[in-house]
Amino acid sequence: MSSKEALKIAEEAGLDLVKISPNANPPVCKVMNYGKYLFEQKKKAKEAKKNQKVVEVKEVGLSMTIDVGDLNIKAKQTQKFLLAGNKVKVSIRLRGRQMAHAELALDVMKRFFELVKDAGVMEKQPLTEGRNIWMMLAPLKA
Repeated sequence: MSSKEALKIAEEAGLDLVKISPNANPPVCKVMNYGKYLFEQKKKAKEAKKNQKVVEVKEVGLSMTIDVGDLNIKAKQTQKFLLAGNKVKVSIRLRGRQMAHAELALDVMKRFFELVKDAGVMEKQPLTEGRNIWMMLAPLKA
């Protein structure tokens, strides 16, 4: 039908004539309440944003001379973070003469990952940046 007829029908019904696909031949239009349509679109977008999960990055600090008990406690805390869906940055800060034995800190990192590997995966391998060694752990996919 012609656009004039469609506009006349929409005005009689007290609604709007909305072009759905203006580039088609002939253009596709729909008779609807455009204000109500916009309101529903905003409502759907708001609901989708509310249900969105924001991934946080938690940080766990270790030391090169950490004992077994402390390492286990840090591992349990890290597992809680990973099971909650958060990423975890594990870091070790080397002090003084510890810089000469950075390989020992890497061993601590590897031992730590062995304790938490059932809850997460290693997203980034242990990386040395100056006095810091860090790795990134991500939760397992469900």
